[in-house]
Amino acid sequence: MQRVNGRKRRTVVLLLAGGVLLALFFASLTLGRYPVPLFTVVRILWRRFLSLFGLSGPVTWTPQMENAVVSVRLPRIVMACLVGCSLAAAGTTFQGVFRNPMASPDILGASNGAAFGAALAILLGCSQQYITVFAFLGALLTVALVFLIAQRAPGLRTVNLILAGIMIGSLFSAGTSYLKLVADPSNQLPAITYWLLGSLSGTRLSAIPVAAIPMCVGLVPLLLLRWRLNLLSLGDSEAKALGVNTDLLRAVLILCATLVTAAAIAVSGVIGWVGLVIPHLSRKLVGSDHRGLLPCAMLTGASFLLLVDDVSRNLLATEIPIGILTAVIGAPFFIWLLLRKEKTL
Repeated sequence: MQRVNGRKRRTVVLLLAGGVLLALFFASLTLGRYPVPLFTVVRILWRRFLSLFGLSGPVTWTPQMENAVVSVRLPRIVMACLVGCSLAAAGTTFQGVFRNPMASPDILGASNGAAFGAALAILLGCSQQYITVFAFLGALLTVALVFLIAQRAPGLRTVNLILAGIMIGSLFSAGTSYLKLVADPSNQLPAITYWLLGSLSGTRLSAIPVAAIPMCVGLVPLLLLRWRLNLLSLGDSEAKALGVNTDLLRAVLILCATLVTAAAIAVSGVIGWVGLVIPHLSRKLVGSDHRGLLPCAMLTGASFLLLVDDVSRNLLATEIPIGILTAVIGAPFFIWLLLRKEKTL
């Protein structure tokens, strides 16, 4: 009976989380320097949908409204959902794989590698597309080096991965600091600094498929294997007794989580706290069973980053980098979670 009640609660929470995300999605489309009413937003999107089938409808809005909704806000909102979903899923996976509640998407140094790649691209004068590519490759290169060192080092594999991630991440962080030192202080240095703070400004529709493909490639296996994360939490000996190849499973999960982390950081810059705070909040909502925890974290992460992005672009006259806001919001929220007396469900 308790298992049935837990399953019903997970279903209710997931439906509510999906409803909140959908409501935030449409509400975000109305927010901005050029306000657009909600019903107008719905009609614009509906007419765009009909146009895919060669149909059309009456136009009762100005071209400026349609441009603001479709060309400016929609790509940014979709990207915020993708990045938040990916970082939360990666954080949940890493915490499950390493059985460490403090694990986050940058535990293997992916953020430091991406930052170095982006800074190098900016120093070379590359376009925005190549900055994204360099950041993505930098994150993957970092994790590849971490895996190579962890395999050759004696001792526990999981401990070696964490230690190697700290060391390689520190090296790439030092490299980024050096690139900032030699960068042109009038143009290149501000661009590097702003990228490191995290932002979704300037996102275009053409960038959505480029980011969504690697994210989906990583997220789909994580969703399919989420129940096996419960087995890893039992320990390697117990999991192997149940017939699970723990080394292979851990490698696949880390690879997929790294892929979505690299894709997210490459398009948004360094955004912290999402992958650390959201998994803990999701455990408060649905418990520690990854069958419900991972989907809940993905939905909640998307809603959280979407809400933060709304604050970022609407609070002040100038846009606030998302990385600053996630720290300002995430740190006190994480402290609140730690101070709560209720036990995790």
